[in-house]
Amino acid sequence: MRLTIRTNLALRALMFCAVNHPNMVRKNDIAERCNTSPNHMAQVVNMLGQQGFVRTLRGRGGGIKLAHRPEDISVGAVMRAFESEVPFAECFADGANCCPITPFCRLKEAFGGALGAFYGHLDGIMIADLVRGNPGLRNLLAIEPAPA
Repeated sequence: MRLTIRTNLALRALMFCAVNHPNMVRKNDIAERCNTSPNHMAQVVNMLGQQGFVRTLRGRGGGIKLAHRPEDISVGAVMRAFESEVPFAECFADGANCCPITPFCRLKEAFGGALGAFYGHLDGIMIADLVRGNPGLRNLLAIEPAPA
């Protein structure tokens, strides 16, 4: 299993927003600190907005901020929102499944159980858990450095 770049960037963007919560932040600042292109980050932020994880405001003084408290956004929810388009295996791709053993294969059930456990574990981890008590991350992502 491998995390897509888009999902990885979405989690980085949410951590950036959480470190700077409740302030509005700019996509370009996130892109710079998270080592990605502004265009790629714009696509990720757009999807985060569509999924209801962030609020966006256009124009001067605009930017993005979390739509919910960091304590209320689970990593599992973010993963599901971003990874749902990418089937784990061919047998999970309803329309594109060409595997001849699917009707008799028990792997889909095994993989489904493993994925359920994987997402279930991540449902218990909130964005706040990733940033709370993490001064190194805070110093790296905070728009204004934390007071000494």
